Amino acid sequence: MLGLVAWFSFCALIIVVAGTFMARSADRIAEVTGIGRTLVGLVLLAAGTSLPELMVGWTAVRMGSPDLTLGDLLGSSLMNLLILAVLDLFTRSQARMLSSRAAVHALSAGGTIVLKTIVLLAILLGSQSTFLRLGPGAWAIGITYLLCFRLIVLDQQVGRNEAAVAAEAEDTPPGMTLGQAVLVYLACAGAIVFAAPQLAHTADHLTELTGLGKTFFGAVFIAGVTSLPEATATLAALRLGAPDLAIGNILGSNSFNMLILAFIDFADPGALLGSVGPIHAITATAGILVTAVVMLGLLSRAEKRYWLIEPDAVTVILLIVGSLYLVYLKGLA
Repeated sequence: MLGLVAWFSFCALIIVVAGTFMARSADRIAEVTGIGRTLVGLVLLAAGTSLPELMVGWTAVRMGSPDLTLGDLLGSSLMNLLILAVLDLFTRSQARMLSSRAAVHALSAGGTIVLKTIVLLAILLGSQSTFLRLGPGAWAIGITYLLCFRLIVLDQQVGRNEAAVAAEAEDTPPGMTLGQAVLVYLACAGAIVFAAPQLAHTADHLTELTGLGKTFFGAVFIAGVTSLPEATATLAALRLGAPDLAIGNILGSNSFNMLILAFIDFADPGALLGSVGPIHAITATAGILVTAVVMLGLLSRAEKRYWLIEPDAVTVILLIVGSLYLVYLKGLA
């Protein structure tokens, strides 16, 4: 037992360090190229911070543990929002992170809600039918993600002003060269590809020894590990005084996690969302509810804190902790 915990911690450390440096190198690649920086940064950063979820999920499905996969992906979305809310509480300013200044991200939040609703419906329907090795839920997720992505890109193009264009044309600050950034990106990707399957195998053994259940273990422990790269990127954005960047990172990663779910369906012999337990409906519903609260905070015009406490952040934390407790109780039943 102790050896498994130590190996789990070691693999987790590799994933956290590699995921963090991978996200930084991806940001540098987007910065140095200067060609379609918004789109390049969005794709590379999303891939960089979500690669741990992809590798852990793919390995778990190949092992015959789809509940571990879905627990990780849905739990990771909750953990990302929990990270955002906790960091908001410790950001000492009179302004609110979830404010109208970052309302541009409400479109991303709405897209995430739609994607998670599709996941919830697919879980409840439990269809095992497939088309070209993908279940109906995976097809719906993939198509919806592309449509939402197109809406976000069009919205950014409409809202883009001349100052933003001029800013992208400026010389990039000194740092890694493009070749160095690419090498770091690939090296970190290789480290994650090695460590993530080991993490999944170890987690599968730990769920049997601890009796916590694959859904709860995936939603809390594995999701906590795979969400740490997002936590690092979010904290860095807040230190730079860019709360909108922090929110965009979290919501973008959550949407990308749902796309990963559709991709991982290739590894399942049937329909992934139709072969998991109904307990995941709790996590999916919680994700929809919490994201809706975040979106309301983004659209709200009120900017006041109460005793330097962000009410939206407290609500998000309570909802996430409560939902994970329900998953734990359901797993014991």
